[in-house]
Amino acid sequence: MISNSYFLNVVRFILLVLVQVLVFNRLNFFGFINPMVYILFLYWYPIKENRGAFIGLAFLLGISIDFFSDSMALNAASTLTIAYMRPAIMRLVFGVNLEFQSFKISNTTRIQQITFLTLLIIVHHLVFFTLEIFSLENFLLILKKVSATGAVTLLLCLLFGSLFSIRKE
Repeated sequence: MISNSYFLNVVRFILLVLVQVLVFNRLNFFGFINPMVYILFLYWYPIKENRGAFIGLAFLLGISIDFFSDSMALNAASTLTIAYMRPAIMRLVFGVNLEFQSFKISNTTRIQQITFLTLLIIVHHLVFFTLEIFSLENFLLILKKVSATGAVTLLLCLLFGSLFSIRKE
């Protein structure tokens, strides 16, 4: 029997790829801001699951977006980077609470959740735009794209997170 968590992750994966490819890849605010909401999959993925499978899914997520976007594996490299760095980022944000067996991101403070998501987005966008521009002579352009696209991505991810979160009564 397939577990509920497994089914939920498959649905999230498919829906986030479709939403990214069909909606957000077609948006272009101010000529250069293109939100990347598919990062939410890596944020929502369960913490105690197999790390090898998580990194494999991160690669599959990135390469799926690249396939539909013609972005030369930029998304795959970026998602692999944040999938690999996720435990270190979590230790930085959540500290010793991460070691408890019953730890869940939903049980942490809202500030910690936003900080964790923000760090994932910043690392993803730094890798993505550095590889896209591939010139440190344009460092200010990289920072401009990271900050502007990151802010819009964070806003949309927080909106999606609040719309699709499970409320505790």
